This record gives sequence, C-alpha cells and structure tokens, in this order.
Amino acid sequence: MSQRLTVKLIAACALAAAVAGPAFAQTKLKWAHVYETSEPYHKWSVWAGEEFKKRTNGKYEIQVFPASSLGKESDINQGLQLGTVDIIITGASFAARSFPRLAVSYYPFTFRDADHVIKYSKSDVFRELAEGYKKASGGNTITALTYYGARHATSNKLFTTCEQMKGLKMRVPDAPAYTALPRACGANPTPIAFAEVYLALQNGTVDAQENPLPTIEAKKFYEVQKNIILTGHIADALLTINSGSLMARLTPAEQKILVDVQQEAAERATRDIQKREGELVDEFKKKGINVVAVNRDDFRQHVLKAITFESMQLDKKDYDRIVNLK
Repeated sequence: MSQRLTVKLIAACALAAAVAGPAFAQTKLKWAHVYETSEPYHKWSVWAGEEFKKRTNGKYEIQVFPASSLGKESDINQGLQLGTVDIIITGASFAARSFPRLAVSYYPFTFRDADHVIKYSKSDVFRELAEGYKKASGGNTITALTYYGARHATSNKLFTTCEQMKGLKMRVPDAPAYTALPRACGANPTPIAFAEVYLALQNGTVDAQENPLPTIEAKKFYEVQKNIILTGHIADALLTINSGSLMARLTPAEQKILVDVQQEAAERATRDIQKREGELVDEFKKKGINVVAVNRDDFRQHVLKAITFESMQLDKKDYDRIVNLK
C-alpha cells in the first residue's frame, strides 16, 4: 500500500512538472549598446529589463551588454538581422543603413532644442519613418526614442568659425550623416569606433571629435582635449529597437509590456540627460577646460550650401515637416 502511494505521488509530481515546465521556462534575451555603465542609457535599460521580467512573472530575463561588449554600433545593428541580439539602443544614422530616410534627424541644425526632439518622437513623421524602417529591415521595430544631447565639438586646436576647421582631422561615427558638418567646413571626417576614440585623441590620430556634453564627460574626452566648442550642430537621439524575430515570439500582451517599459525607460533617461546637460558647461569650466560659444548660424549656412539632402539619400520633405513642428 505504502509503495503504491509512493509511486502514485512520484507520478503525480512528474506530471505536474511536465505541465508546469514550459510555463515557467525562462527565456533569456540580449540587449546591447555602446555606452558606459555610468550613463543613463545603461541604467534605464537595466531597469527596463528588470521591469519586463517582473511584469511577465519571470518568464523573460534580459541581460544588458554595455560599452560595445557585443560589438561596435554597426555590429549590433547587424546583430538584429543575424539573431545575435534581441534589443539594441542605437543612433538613427546606423539604423538608416536599412532605410536611409530615417537619418533625416541627423542633418545638422534640424532641431531647435531638446523639446523639439521630443515633439518629433511623438509626431506623424517619426511614426512614418519608423514604419518604413520596419518594412525595410524585415520587422525590426523601433519602440522608443531617447534624447542623447546636443552634439558639440572638442578640439586641441581652437576654432570658432567654420573656416577655421579646414584641414582638421575630426573623429565622427561611422555613418554618413555625421560627416556633413566637417565636410561643409573643409575638415577631414575620420570614422573611428566609439570604444577607440579616447586613445585616438590621446595619441593624435585625430585632432577633434564631436559628442554631447554628458558623453564627453562619461568617456572622459575632456582629459585629452583642451577646448569644447559649443556648435550644437546635431540635437541627437537614440532609438530602442526590438528585432523582428523577438517581436514575432512575443504574445501581443508581452509586446505591449515590453514597449511600455522601453518607453518609460526612454523618458527617464531623457530627463536625466537634459538635467546633466544643463549642469556641465560650468563643471567643465571649473576643470579648466576652455568652453567657447560660437555663431551657430554661420555653421548652419555653410552646411546648407555644401551638403545637399540628395547626397545624403534624404527627403527634404521629411526635413521640412520636422523643422516646422511646433
């Protein structure tokens, strides 16, 4: 009798395990970006991963890979197609390799300020471009936009006008949109992977680079550059993108949970960046860095004359719609 009860109990436990097993099997997802662990993009990506796990009752676990640990920005974009990553944070200029019109936001001096970028993220034109990218990339889905900051130049050679940039070797990301300003001003745009920029500045491979103030701080570029020139030429933003294969695997309810937490994370990171951006000019000056304001319209006019929308595979109608957002 005792043996029969034991056998029945074991069988019942095995059956329960077989039924419950798939329901509690955890799926691990990879989320990649190129930013430091100290930056808001990482902090809030980790938060989003934890929230997604919590809101799906532990069904999914997201591991966030920061600081180019899964490859440089072009690599992680390609990873969405190859299935080596599930989620990335990236600049639109890299995603635009699948859908060139998406890079329109990188044409210099498109945005007035951070609020203009945020309005763009909620606009019809952004939704249309995101949908175009989704179709062109085989289902990769843009779910959120995070303000990255106004991009400014740092340089050991001081310049305050476009003409004074002539011959300057300026590091830019490896995407065409970033070359517009240096090309218009006669500088030599030099693509170098993000993780290698500090060393390139330190050893003189390049003379200058351009990034938002919070990134200049996080990457410590100010340690190897004498001047910060407030060109503000691109009000930059980052996209959160889920791979098409990931979205296909999630139920509609899970898709909504993931998008919700990603949008919450983007909003929180945006607030952090805006706050830090407003503090850094004074902090850099206190460190002895020469921070210089310039006539931005002078730079803008040079770009408009020298760099056509067609040469960058952009549609001027998209640009006009963004510029006219109120």
